[in-house]
Amino acid sequence: MNVILYTFPVLTAFIDRDLEMISPAAKIKPLEFTQSPIKLPFYFILQFFQLLWFLPRTSQYLCFFGGYHSVLPVWFGKVFGKKCTIQAGGMDCINMPEIGYGNFRKKWLRKATIYSFKNCTLILPVAEALVKQDYTYDPQINPKQGLFNLIPDLKTPIRVIPNGFDTDFWRDLGTERKPFSFISVATGTSNSSRAIVKGYDLIEKLAAAHPNWDFTLVGDSFFSSSNTNISVLGKMSPQQLRDLYNSHQFYLQLSTSEGFPNALGEAMSCGCIPIGSAVGAIPEIIGDVGKILHQKNILELEQLVEELKSSPLEELSKQARERIISRFSFSERQQLLIDSLGLV
Repeated sequence: MNVILYTFPVLTAFIDRDLEMISPAAKIKPLEFTQSPIKLPFYFILQFFQLLWFLPRTSQYLCFFGGYHSVLPVWFGKVFGKKCTIQAGGMDCINMPEIGYGNFRKKWLRKATIYSFKNCTLILPVAEALVKQDYTYDPQINPKQGLFNLIPDLKTPIRVIPNGFDTDFWRDLGTERKPFSFISVATGTSNSSRAIVKGYDLIEKLAAAHPNWDFTLVGDSFFSSSNTNISVLGKMSPQQLRDLYNSHQFYLQLSTSEGFPNALGEAMSCGCIPIGSAVGAIPEIIGDVGKILHQKNILELEQLVEELKSSPLEELSKQARERIISRFSFSERQQLLIDSLGLV
């Protein structure tokens, strides 16, 4: 039986969900690459021989993100006439040297990303903003972001497929939520640049100004905060994360840059009221069931939270879950993904 080879820089919950979505329709083989610059030469050699070994049984290639790990699958696809699809996820469509983020700020990674996107068969971004956007959230950052701004001569077909969520699992358990409790989930935030990308600098300011509010930051146990009302937790199992969402009233997605944040959808599906920045797909996900921070400003953020004090919070919690159910279902993404890969 022919297989789809799925390459990615690091295994995430998003990858696991894609494998779950695709595996009923086709045999799919995950091949993890590396994020370590030191290991890069070794992994290029390893990947070459992996692709060569599987070549007779390979029906097509699928990559999550464009970057170093997608160069060889794209090349193999061109040489041997096999389809190669890249799912654009965020940093591969961004150039933000001001905060140390995005593939396009590094010479060789930029070249690898451009080659991959220009020579693959199909690009499947998770958000329209990754195709082209006029970025205004942080004034210090270049407003021209997205694939068409960064690769003006890009001709590869593009189809946007938003993320989808298992709302039977990510659900409101009906447990008590502590008033004015906030949660945010991100990995790698012990790296200061990553923490800024995920909006933790704003969360720190909000926590410092409101010591009677409780904040939980999940995903990196090495992140440290001087605020005593901030609890830092490492990576959680899905069940543990679901319980945490259900014990908090608000979810904070204050990212400086974002594609389509999975944790935001999961938290909303569990009944958390969302407060998010106006970047990537965040405004599209939140809609009118939460608050959107249009510029990176702590005073504006505090005003948004104050406005929520007089809002019907129980109703907003229900609406947050209903929005994910109606607009970002697991089955809809699964069908669009299978259709785009030609597996129907």
